[in-house]
Parts: sequence; C-alpha cells; structure tokens
Amino acid sequence: MVQDRSPRIPRFPLMMTSLPNVALPGLSEAEARTRRAAGQGNAFAGAGRRSVLAILLDHLLTFFNVVLLGLGIALLAMGQPIDAFFTTGVAILNVAVAVTQETWARRKLDRIAMLVHPRATVRRDGATRAVEPAEIVAGDVLLVGPGDQIVVDGRLASGELSVDESLLTGESNPVRKRAGDALLSGSYCVSGEGEYVAEKVGADSFANRLTAEARRYQRQLTPLQRQINLVIRVLLAVVVALAGLLTIRALLHGRPLLDNARQASVLFGIAPSSLFLMIVAAYAIGAVRMAGRGALIQRINAVESLCHVSLICLDKTGTLTSNRLRLEHIQPLDGAVGREETDLRRLLGDMAGSLAGGNRTSEALAQACSGRRVPLAAEAPFSSQRKWSGVVFADPGRPGAFVLGAPEILAPKLDPGVPGAGAPLHPHLEAWTARGLRVLLLAQGTDAAALAAGEGGPRLPADLRPLCLVALSDELRPEARETLAGFARAGIQQKIISGDNPETVAALARQAGFFGAGPAAAPGLELVSGPELADLSEADFNATAGRAQIFGRITPEQKERLIETYRAQGHYVAMTGDGVNDVLALKRANLGIAMQSGSQAARHVADIVLLGDSFAALPQTLLEGQRILQGMQDVLRLYLTRVLYLAFLIATIGIVDIGFPFTPAQNALASTLTLSVPGFVLALWARPAPLREMSLVRQLFHFVVPAVLLSGIASLAVYLLFIGRSQAALGRPDVAYAQQATTFATILFGALLIVFVEPPTPFWVGGDKLSGDRRPALLAAGMLLVYAAILVLTPLRRFYGLIVLQPIDTAIVLAIVIAAAATLRLVWRRRLVERYLGLEHAAPV
Repeated sequence: MVQDRSPRIPRFPLMMTSLPNVALPGLSEAEARTRRAAGQGNAFAGAGRRSVLAILLDHLLTFFNVVLLGLGIALLAMGQPIDAFFTTGVAILNVAVAVTQETWARRKLDRIAMLVHPRATVRRDGATRAVEPAEIVAGDVLLVGPGDQIVVDGRLASGELSVDESLLTGESNPVRKRAGDALLSGSYCVSGEGEYVAEKVGADSFANRLTAEARRYQRQLTPLQRQINLVIRVLLAVVVALAGLLTIRALLHGRPLLDNARQASVLFGIAPSSLFLMIVAAYAIGAVRMAGRGALIQRINAVESLCHVSLICLDKTGTLTSNRLRLEHIQPLDGAVGREETDLRRLLGDMAGSLAGGNRTSEALAQACSGRRVPLAAEAPFSSQRKWSGVVFADPGRPGAFVLGAPEILAPKLDPGVPGAGAPLHPHLEAWTARGLRVLLLAQGTDAAALAAGEGGPRLPADLRPLCLVALSDELRPEARETLAGFARAGIQQKIISGDNPETVAALARQAGFFGAGPAAAPGLELVSGPELADLSEADFNATAGRAQIFGRITPEQKERLIETYRAQGHYVAMTGDGVNDVLALKRANLGIAMQSGSQAARHVADIVLLGDSFAALPQTLLEGQRILQGMQDVLRLYLTRVLYLAFLIATIGIVDIGFPFTPAQNALASTLTLSVPGFVLALWARPAPLREMSLVRQLFHFVVPAVLLSGIASLAVYLLFIGRSQAALGRPDVAYAQQATTFATILFGALLIVFVEPPTPFWVGGDKLSGDRRPALLAAGMLLVYAAILVLTPLRRFYGLIVLQPIDTAIVLAIVIAAAATLRLVWRRRLVERYLGLEHAAPV
C-alpha cells in the first residue's frame, strides 16, 4: 500500500461558544515583551536560511576541491611550494569568490525582500498597529481582512472569513471560518474580516513546520544547471580514465612520486568544478541587478526562467491598470420606480460602507457616494468565483436582499415580470463597455434568506429587480503601452485574462496598444468569456485557449486551467497578477509575477515581485534573463573546449610517453588568461539575445568538437616538434622548453577562441553569429599583453616557471596556431563536422 505523505491539516473541533464574537482588548506591550522573553515569540530563522559558515563549507567541501587541496599539501611536503600554491590557489580563489558573491547578494536581497515581507495587524494596549510577524507573541489579538496572510496558528475570535488553504492542502475552494474555528498559518483571507488569537508561534506554527520539512529537500536544478551537471559527470569519467592511464604508466616506468603529484594536479584541473558555482554566482548577481531595476527575485530559478518565457498571461486589474477606480455614472433602470438617483447613491454608499470584506470597487463607491456603516442582517462579500456581493439591511425600511455584480451574471436571475428585465439593460451599457468602463448592476430581490451562508455558501436570489447600472473607470498604467510593445519585440505571445467583462478588457487593451496594434487593428482580437469557456468540450477549450487573445469573466479555476493548457501546448508561461484570485494561476505558471501592492497571497507564491508596481520593469527583467543565459552559454563553450582540449593533449602525449604538456603553474596561468578571467568578463558583458535554437549537443558538435581537435592537434604538433628539435640538438628531449612552447600555443589559441565566441566583424564569424562587440577582442589582446608582461618581468617569469622562446621558435608557434585557427574557421563555416555526422540540416550559425 502506498502511504499518503501529504501534510496533515490538524482538525479542530468547532467551538462556537468558546470565544465571544466581540472585539478583544489584546495584550499590553509589557505583556508582549514578557512573553517574548519567555520564548513565546514568533521569531523563526527558518530551515532555508544558511549561515556564512554553511555557505563556505558547501563551496569548499566538493570532491575536486578536496583532491586539489590534498595534492597541494603533498607537493608542499615534497618541497615544491610554487606548484603547491597553483594547485590549491585556484580552488581557494574559486571558493572565496563564490562565497563572497553569494553572501553579498543574499544580504542585499534580504534587505530588499523586507519591502514585501508580510505584515500583521495586532491590537496592543487597546490600539491597533502593524508589526513584523517576528514581533507577534502567543496570545496576541490579530486583525485580518481580504488578501491578508494568516501568519501564525490561532483561533478566530470574532467575525466571519472565507479562507484559502490551497497552499497547505492543495484544495482551491475557500473554507468558511466562523468564531471558534482554527486558522492555520500559510493560509489567506479571501473575503470577510475578523480577529483571531495567536496560539502557536515560531517553530511550532503549522507553516513553519511544513516549510522546515519541505526545505530539507528543496534543492532543484535549473535546466542549465542540469546540463552543467551532466557535463561535469562526463568529464569526471574522463578524469578517472586518464588518472588510471597515468597511474599504470607510472607503475610500469617507475615515475618519481613528485612527477605523479604534479601530473595529478593538472589532471584534476580538467573537471570544471568551479563552473557550477560560477553559474550560481551569475544567477545571484543577476538577481541583484534585477532588484535594482525594480524586480525582486524570490526564487533563484526565476533568473533563468525569464529567458525561456514564450507566452505571458496578463491580469488586467493591477497590472495593465493601476486599480484606482473612480465612479463615473449611475443610470437608474425601470426597476427602480420611485427612486431618485440620490436615493440610489445613498443605497450604494451604505451597501459599500457596510460590507465586512471591502475591495477596490466598494472603496470607490463608499468614497463617491458618502457611504456609512449601517447594521446588516446578512451579507455575502464579493467573491471572484461568484462575481457579485450582496447585503440584507437590518433596517425594515430596506426590505429584501441587495446585490451588486456583473450584469451578465445577474441577468439570468432577473424577474421577467419586471419592465425591461428581458430586454437589454440600457443602451449605455455597450457604449460604456466600449470605453473600457467597468459596469455593474445593482438589483433587489425579495429572497433575503438566499444570502445566508448555507452549506454551499450564499445564493443569488432568483427574483431580482434591476435598480441601476454603475460605471467605474480604471486608470491605465502609463507604462502599459511601452511594456506590451517590449513583449512583442521580444517575440513573446500575450494573453489578457481578467475577471472583468471581456468587452471592457478589450477596450483597455486597445488603449494600451495590445500586441503593438493600434485601435484600427484591435477589433480583430478574439474575445471569450468565462461562461462560454465553461460550456466547451476539452478539445474546443484547448483550441479556443490557443486562438483567443482576451478572456473576461474568468474564474480563478479557469485561469489555472488556461495556464495548464498553455503549458501542455509547449509554452513556457509567465503569469502576472496581484489578487487572491490570481494565486492558483501564479502557482501553476512556469514563472509567477506579482505586484508589490498586491495581496500577500499573490506575493508569497510569486517567483518575482515587481517593486513599486513597476510594470515597465518586466521587459527589462526578461532581457536580463536572456543576457545571463547568453553569457553562460558562451562561458560553457569556452569551458568545454578548454577541458576537452586538455584531456586530448594529456591522453595523446601519454600514449607516446614523452613527458607531460604542462607544469601546474603553467596550467594555472593558461587557465586564468584564457578561461577564468575571460569567462567572468564575458558573462558580465553578455548582451540580451533570443535563446539559441541549437541544443547543448548541437553546440558541442558545432563549436566545441572542431575547436578541441584543431587546438589539440596544433598543441600536440608544437610539443612533439620541440621535443624532436631538442633531441636533435642536445641529444636528449628538453621537456621544459617544449612545455613552454605548448603553453604559449595554448594561450594564443585560447585568446583567438575568445574572439571567435563573440565575433566582432564578419571575418571572425564561424563558431557563432556576428555580435559586433569589439570588447571581447580587446579582452583577448589584453590577456596576451599580460602574458607578454609576465615573460618580460623576471620575478613573475620565474614564479610561473616560464622560459623565453627564441624568436624563430616564437614564429614557428605563431605559424602553427594561425594555420590551425584558419582551418578551424573553414571547418565551422563549411559545417564539416555536422556533415560528417549527418547533422547538416541544422540551421546555419
């Protein structure tokens, strides 16, 4: 039998009479300090928080670092301090840089994250104030409203809530909570208002227990990291095979222990153990840079996800619009016989001001209509599922139930006997919708009991009489047009998914230049409403989802289903939202993006939070993601070429059994000048660009394999040539001189590869597309100048164990390397490797 390992939600018995449904005074500040000192506070570091020591050990205690440190100690014991320094120095430097970058980036991100940290409202000394969750103590009285996060476990003392526990249970349906019911940390208030008493805080709270358990196994590799992991595993196998070859040769020929240690230190430099760490550091730096542009990265995978996005789903409210509503019109209808517009305004104002679960709409109505709080006999707070709200006044002068909601949702419940109920509600409705106004219908029904919260929640009365239409305007974000145009330029498809009327959404989309089209092209957009989607078959739903661009009157479950459909169709989906109704879709998308001013629920589940609600930051963050991955792909090709070249050279020279191509110092110098420094700089200089169509395997065969073979053959020719020349001249092979010539050839060819990987002019195009950036070429020239300076300066030359080549020998090495580079360019341009392997149908570079 398979055990169910899903988190168990503790069931608390209903205690309807154990807690009074009245406001509680709360603790005093003195009592709160006493309880905090007694260990009853909510301070909890969390299992996912790593100390500096933990970060250091994670980077230091890798297989390759341990081996290199051990070899360094062995070389030091043999009286070879310089070789020991270069054997261990690279590992120590990599660890130091990685730890410094990660801790610096983490601290900066932590400071920025405080801007979107959940807040709680407590009552202390009879007054309410906002506090950090860490300041809460057991026994505190907390106030909660729509969109607020339940930050500690407790029990509802007063009020009535609709709570989303989907983050805990996976169930998307809101749970009704009354006085005495338990509230669990990690859930969110969807509607209603109330007060609850904190019972379990800190590590004892349900959310923290669940988080601590989940974070133990939270490490997930990004697609690029999985590719790098595969590369490292393959190279590890190469290292083991070559180590076995060198060990056998040493045993057969009785090689000195010192030579074996030197060769082993060079050999283990083949495996790029620092590459994985470099990618993590690049992600951390990218996250910090994105934060400076207004996007807080909450999950490191989001840095890479940005550049994979092929489709973005936009919620209208709070993203395209600023969610600042203003009442524009009130139009009385035939059902409001005997009512003046003044009476309707007063009715709307009292209704909006009395609802326990207010929202932007009720706030706008209460402000424009001078709303006041009056006693209610029953209420149904607004729900994104229902798309209406309603009240029953305690005043007998206002009998029945009053509901306010989407006209198309209320229309089927209108009493057909009321004049005008069966006809279009008003000719202004279509005109208002075309202007992008949000239109609501106020209606009155006699069935007041329908709003009572039964087993299935409030019901819409069946005998509604239309009273008036209400038109509200929503301010379009000033940066919306430029943002949508930026998505179009990046080749990203766009969909608008909203709970509002689809015609209203389309009108705002026209104003925003949706898909970069002006008003003349906007009528061609296909609009679909939620009720229409609900009646479609699975096949028709999938087809409509792919074809339509604007979706209105969509429920949270339909948003989630649309995201699932797009992912099943092969899209990498980003979703923007700011409300509780967006949580399901944000969680289902590959990349969830929330607004800073949005609900705590949306911010909690999002991968990225837009600071200051800067919608314009999105295209910039997408480009930043492309820039990071573009740079890492360049670095990856240099790494693969370098390590496979080194393996090729060691293996071939090992077969002919004539010395070894490098000393540890020479290998470290070549690696620094052709890989470590250029790789870091290229990652910083990378330009945003669409993802390469070629897979890692295709890139391997196109760029890396020819570069490895040509550079390896050239270096092998240099090494054997100078071994032969010294044998002829001295009667013995001069391995040290041949190593110097090979080091020069390696550095020279490595510098040329830097130019080939980012071609500044058409002449250099072959391994990659034209970049037009001349900085990498200048970087390569700078690395050669550094090498020349080391040769000129005697202390540095001795430190690295280098020898100045004779002019004729320098010319010979230059000729061999240039010939090999010219041949490599020809192989790339003619795609000879792809033709040989039957991959010539691949798209040209």
